[in-house]
Amino acid sequence: MSRPVYIVDGARTPFLKVRGGPGPFTPVDLAVQCGRPLLLRQPFAPTDFDQVILGCVNVIADEANPARVAALRLGCGTQTTAFTVQINCGSGMQAMDTAYRYIADGGSDLILAGGAEALSHAPLVLRQDAVEWLAEMQGNKSGPLGALKAASHFRPEFLKPIVGLERGLTDPITDLGMGQTAEVLAHLFSISREAADRYAVESHKRLARAEAEGWLKGELEPAFARDGTVHDHDDGVRPDSDVAKLAKLKPVFERPYGKVTAGNSSQITDGACWTILASEAAVERHGLRPRARIVDSQWSALDPSIMGLGPVLASTELLKRHDLALDAIDLWELNEAFAAQVLACLAAWQDEGFCREVLGLDNAAGTIDPTRINVDGGAISLGHPVGASGARIALHLVQAMERLGSRRGIATECIGGGQGGAMLIERA
Repeated sequence: MSRPVYIVDGARTPFLKVRGGPGPFTPVDLAVQCGRPLLLRQPFAPTDFDQVILGCVNVIADEANPARVAALRLGCGTQTTAFTVQINCGSGMQAMDTAYRYIADGGSDLILAGGAEALSHAPLVLRQDAVEWLAEMQGNKSGPLGALKAASHFRPEFLKPIVGLERGLTDPITDLGMGQTAEVLAHLFSISREAADRYAVESHKRLARAEAEGWLKGELEPAFARDGTVHDHDDGVRPDSDVAKLAKLKPVFERPYGKVTAGNSSQITDGACWTILASEAAVERHGLRPRARIVDSQWSALDPSIMGLGPVLASTELLKRHDLALDAIDLWELNEAFAAQVLACLAAWQDEGFCREVLGLDNAAGTIDPTRINVDGGAISLGHPVGASGARIALHLVQAMERLGSRRGIATECIGGGQGGAMLIERA
């Protein structure tokens, strides 16, 4: 039998909106910024971790295997193994899931798991024809005349780089951008522009309230830049957002009639999040207080063009396995990649045909009470640092369940490339 696995603590940085250039922190910087205060409040030493696992998608050249670099900077010791995982938007949750399975199987007792992403540091890359020209120049062995001939092949457009992030957000199989896949879902489930904008406004209002009420205390740790700037809140939130303002924005992907705009999409952001997972033995050994227990997890896959429905597939499999209905889940954290995508997921569970043909249910799954989902906002208001979001939604689910006295929750996300992840969590 597998052993119980507990979430005993966690912390994240503020999520910082990308504003046109490299931000103050690399992925490892971010992981260290929230990792240090988290580890300082533990009754055990950083060297007591059996493993460190970090999700990161856009690994920068100076930080190969950022999990290992972060582990060493956090003082986890040279003997502690550390590795980086990557499953696009689910990377932070994949780190937690991998840790969960190591502990459940008895291979480890105490693991630091999370995710970090600095999308502002995503590289600019050369066009393929520019790369070929450089190779020709460097490979020239025919003297000055050959070098001059190779140089003559230069074209001014070689100087215009490609934004790596833009290519990373484009599915290589369907050649659709992630926003275009949300447009597909909006069409399939008749999600209106107004409904998407209303959802986005509510996300901002919920996060603004959570910040004002202090509901993020203990979860969010300030980050200190080298120039002395203190970053102590998620800086993408817009408390004054309203539907009238969002209605003025033009669709980004499908003009003029598209439903997806910059205002109802997740923000491009830098951020990191850690969680500490422990076995019963580690809890007793170090005198820890379990906050929650990971009950189960599920990964599902589907056509990349409708990747936004990944949460429906993954979460439904969890519900089936544990004989639970939608309304048995007290709280949901469904990562807000796009407002239309979240609304399409909710609509899919209400669609009898979809539930029968795709989910294998006898009838429609039902509805999720809006007051139970993303209760303190989500990626539309605070941002989506791809490698970190999966860990953040799981940690915040625990935080919200404690505040509201909830027993059971699911954290779930869609994943670029046509996948979905979900984690069933209960308060300890």
